[in-house]
Amino acid sequence: MSNLSKLEFMALDISGNNYFSWVLDAEIHLDAKGLGDTIKEGTEASSQDKATVLPRAHREWMHLRLQDYKTISEYNSAVYRIISQLKLCEEPMNDEDILEKTLSTFHASNMVLQQQYRKKGFKKYSELISCLLVAEQHNALSMKNHDARPTGSAPFPEANLGTIDPKSKKR
Repeated sequence: MSNLSKLEFMALDISGNNYFSWVLDAEIHLDAKGLGDTIKEGTEASSQDKATVLPRAHREWMHLRLQDYKTISEYNSAVYRIISQLKLCEEPMNDEDILEKTLSTFHASNMVLQQQYRKKGFKKYSELISCLLVAEQHNALSMKNHDARPTGSAPFPEANLGTIDPKSKKR
């Protein structure tokens, strides 16, 4: 489904390369809409906001699974969206809970990978996500290379006498 309205400014890149320009654009956009105070430090959410956001955030967190997303960056965006909602309601998440949620929701066919990531002993969610993003990029590159020349697509070398140049003196 396409965007229903045109974006007012560029989205934040997952690598963070455009962070400073994004911050300025976001502040200008929110100020223009009269919502500049929502991003100021120390702004408290109303009890009505908490009452509507908190149950939805808990439900989304409970049903969040890595296997439901096509890419790691989509999953990461969903995690941070839910975490920011919980933080707004003064229920912050710690890295251990986020790590456990991510590792426990791997697809069943990736159980060996899940165990390998557990053995690495990540302490921060950002370290795990960085590792998963690199692995995803390597997998994409491997698939691209495979699609460019699949296994068995190289012709077999000709070894019969009919392909030897008859004008050649070597025999």
